[in-house]
Amino acid sequence: MRSEFLFTSESVSEGHPDKVSDQISDAIVDLFLSKDPEARVACETLTTTQLVVLAGEIRCKGVYENGEWAPGALEEIEATVRRTVKEIGYEQSGFHWKTLVFQNHLHGQSAHIAQGVDASGNKDEGAGDQGIMFGYASDETPDLMPATLDYSHKILERLAADRKSGVAPFLEPDAKSQVTLRYHNERPAEAAAIVVSTQHAPGYFFHGGEGDEAKYAELREYVKGVIADVLPAELLTENTVYHINPTGRFEIGGPDGDAGMTGRKIIVDTYGGAAPHGGGAFSGKDPTKVDRSAAYITRYLAKNIVSAGLARRCTIQLSYAIGVAEPLSIYVDLHGTGKGVCEAQLEKILPELVRLNPRGIRTHLGLNKPIYRRTAAYGHFGRTPEGDFFPWERTDLVDALNAAVG
Repeated sequence: MRSEFLFTSESVSEGHPDKVSDQISDAIVDLFLSKDPEARVACETLTTTQLVVLAGEIRCKGVYENGEWAPGALEEIEATVRRTVKEIGYEQSGFHWKTLVFQNHLHGQSAHIAQGVDASGNKDEGAGDQGIMFGYASDETPDLMPATLDYSHKILERLAADRKSGVAPFLEPDAKSQVTLRYHNERPAEAAAIVVSTQHAPGYFFHGGEGDEAKYAELREYVKGVIADVLPAELLTENTVYHINPTGRFEIGGPDGDAGMTGRKIIVDTYGGAAPHGGGAFSGKDPTKVDRSAAYITRYLAKNIVSAGLARRCTIQLSYAIGVAEPLSIYVDLHGTGKGVCEAQLEKILPELVRLNPRGIRTHLGLNKPIYRRTAAYGHFGRTPEGDFFPWERTDLVDALNAAVG
């Protein structure tokens, strides 16, 4: 890598319209998996002014079978959608959990997809689609994530926590952040620029007037205080440039300000541009879809390699064909930071430690559970494993890796 460079990542809050859509889609995944651990779900969500639309394909025992909805199922789906919007915090005239219009266009899964994915006879369960998936880990932060993205997420998490606790009652759910760091010898050395735009209560900020400028200064100082709490003090210098609500008033936000769609924030979901992304979104998909489950297992493997001290940075790629169980390829890149091991050695070892077919991944990580709504805001990676949640963030493969490497 270059010894000196700038790098930037962005994040968006749980109230961003695309993230509202992601959370609704994953709430539906959780609902179906809570009824049937073998449910098949591909749920897309559109959000706009006072409207939520679901579309996609499903199969779920006790909910949707033989082309028919079970009694009460449609009402439970709608209640799940409204509850998700309420928990995010939308009670605005342009988007309100109670009064929004809801449309459900979910229907049965294609039999032609099912025949390739389902296990039958001597045929193991196949991948839910073709594609490539990437996992990444870096020792830049304790979470083994790119620092630019890690700080971007944490700024917005703090804004949301303060909004919900009443510490910052002037905040509304929609927000975006962006962190640019200056790197020296591959390590974060200085925050060059930080951008935060947050929706605020109507009437809180207006252009012009001494009083209004004072209110803007209050908002700016509050956000700068959050930034100071999140970023290490040594990164914030007299050279750091702040852009806080740079366009001024930000009252109309969320789906009322901009339509949202599931899967449009995949770089926010993963590594903030510091590593490749295979192209497939995660939210709204059950774990037979390797877009999701294989991305989780590659993060798990990369994180364990870095945690084991075998490298400071690691990227892993897997590829699959629809209906075929075993991956077509595995690729490891240690970015020149490997210690006592080479990429080819790891490419041989990893499939021996973890079965990398869809069933093996789901079994190893315990993915057939309603654990996905929490992934749909502030990143799928770099999170703290807790009970059944975020199992791909565990580092329980370290000993086996070190033993295999010898």
